[in-house]
Amino acid sequence: MTHSAELNYRVQGMDCPNCARTVDGALCRLPGVSDVQLNHTQQSLRLRLDEDQTSRRTLEDELRRLGHPATLQQDGQVSAEPAWYATPKGRLLLLSVGAVALAVAAALVYPPGAQVAFSAAALIAVFPLARQALAAAQRGNPFSINTLVTVAVVGAVLIGEAAEGTAVVALFAVGEWLEGYAAGRARRGIQALAALTPDTAQLLEGGQVREVPAASLQPGQRLQVPAGARVPADGIIRSGTSSLDDSPVTGESLPVRKSPGAEVYAGSVNGEGVLEVEVTRPAGDNTIARIVRLVEEASAGKAPTERLIDRFSRWYTPLVLLAGILTAALPPLLTGAEWLPWLYKGLALLLIGCPCALVLSVPAAMTSAISAGARAGLLVRSGAVLEALASIRTVALDKTGTLTAGRPQVTEVLSAGPAEAEILRLAAAVETGSQHPLALALRGAAQERGLALPAASEAQALGGRGVQALVEGQRLSVSSPRFAAQTVGLDADLQARITTLEESGHTLSVLHTPERVLGALALRDEPRPEAAATLAHLRRLGVGSVMLTGDNARAAAAAGQQLGLDRVEAELRPEDKLRIIRELPAPAAMVGDGINDAPALAQAEVGIAVGGGTDVALETADAALLGGQLGGVADLLELGRAAMNNVKVNIALALGLKAVFLVTTLLGYTGLWMAVLADTGATVLVTLNALRLLGWRPRKAQA
Repeated sequence: MTHSAELNYRVQGMDCPNCARTVDGALCRLPGVSDVQLNHTQQSLRLRLDEDQTSRRTLEDELRRLGHPATLQQDGQVSAEPAWYATPKGRLLLLSVGAVALAVAAALVYPPGAQVAFSAAALIAVFPLARQALAAAQRGNPFSINTLVTVAVVGAVLIGEAAEGTAVVALFAVGEWLEGYAAGRARRGIQALAALTPDTAQLLEGGQVREVPAASLQPGQRLQVPAGARVPADGIIRSGTSSLDDSPVTGESLPVRKSPGAEVYAGSVNGEGVLEVEVTRPAGDNTIARIVRLVEEASAGKAPTERLIDRFSRWYTPLVLLAGILTAALPPLLTGAEWLPWLYKGLALLLIGCPCALVLSVPAAMTSAISAGARAGLLVRSGAVLEALASIRTVALDKTGTLTAGRPQVTEVLSAGPAEAEILRLAAAVETGSQHPLALALRGAAQERGLALPAASEAQALGGRGVQALVEGQRLSVSSPRFAAQTVGLDADLQARITTLEESGHTLSVLHTPERVLGALALRDEPRPEAAATLAHLRRLGVGSVMLTGDNARAAAAAGQQLGLDRVEAELRPEDKLRIIRELPAPAAMVGDGINDAPALAQAEVGIAVGGGTDVALETADAALLGGQLGGVADLLELGRAAMNNVKVNIALALGLKAVFLVTTLLGYTGLWMAVLADTGATVLVTLNALRLLGWRPRKAQA
């Protein structure tokens, strides 16, 4: 019988793509290991292990020999970050700095023994790297960064430059530790978000309140949330009214007034009122938990630039090793030059060629940007999406629920015979099964007037033209005026009244049977307060805007003129929206509610859902505006541009320093300890530059 299990590990010291590649190469050589998923930014490892072929202990010993001890995690468990000195890179830093300090002290006390002291210090400090390099070579990765540093340090000792060898190890250790520090900063930012959910909740049972662990909450249970307390679970308010600070989830800084029936999120802060909340999701699946999970997955996804650099580094390191050997050997062999100076330059070239900073340049920036976006209520699914956002030049937007508030109101009922109340009653009944904002408006208007809705059956959507159903024995349709005119015809008087209302920005729905028109209903949905400012912000960014709507052309044109859109496309069915997205100059983004616009969202270079924390917004789109604020569209584009500008600076720093030190080393102006700065110094600069993105905040759009 096979004992196969899915395991989740936290892997210490796995902070960069090179480390992850070494771990992946080792695991793939173990029998019984499959479905390996590595995320170096989160230091996580998921795999399936057949323990009849390889035991857990063997697997963990293998990782330990590579210098990456692993700790088994339970699903949903968030491990505390270890102290810096308890990590593999922290211990390497302490060892190398300590060895250098002792060597310097010994040289000061007994100068004739300086060479021996520095040689011993260099070999002691480089030993952990040599051991990891050997382990990686035995597992199919002979050209790791540890190999380059080990060869350079041992070579320095052999040619009598032991003091520089110790400096090389110490500087390399500083760079490695800083690399781990950067990854830890990004992880702590997301873990801090997860920690916003309280540990306990006040459960209501039988009229009594008792404290229970928040992790034990299940859908259907009722909670009491006192004023000033954090909401312990996603839920719906059943009684009470209060202002809630949703900023941990949506990034919206202003409190939101909520009443019975409104949705609340785990981690939100209740303002002044006591609330009774019904739990809708278990703790492990609340909105914050899903955001954390999705951000962790996003940080594992590679942007195209990162994939390019990753492929480049696979053959780059062996070439650097070959270049170092040729630099050391060819001049003495071909020209009779002295061996020692060229051996020295060859060793320096190995250090200059270390690809750490270059490999780190993209993921460090992407992880920081994704984390900063999540804290601002901007969820980005991957680094590839972030890179695509930076290049967007056209944004297509749905009208109802995206550019407008999504809460249309029935403003007028036009009768072609039956009473107005009868028209509203029958139209609302036809729309019983629909969740479209217009359908909700019709049902809401009927409810306000106290109308009892008859049962509807055989409901059928008409592909962007309306909906039909069997009500009280007759086939009724609620459709667009254009479709109604094509099927049953509209008399001149009704058509004129419809045209007048459409020109004033109303949306009209016609109620009719297969033979005749019964009446029409006028609805109006006001633009979002921030819509005009958002479109103006997009124009300042050099991004064009297009409205895609199934609404009538006159109402769409009125809304487009009011908001200042560059282009309006109306009376569209879902397939029409898909066609227009394909025709737009690439790259284009589509902004919608994540439900009715699914084909267009999927077709666009980037699909952006205006979701307010809903399942659709979190699970389907490339990016989501968790606060439901349209201004987040421009913020997403600015975040993408900030990330890619950061990446470009990082790559320039990494390659620029290498180029400078390559020239100065070959000309004899700089030595080994300066050569290591070509990578360690670049790593420091790249890391600090990437960490700047953790402080990114959206700019308020101005009209």
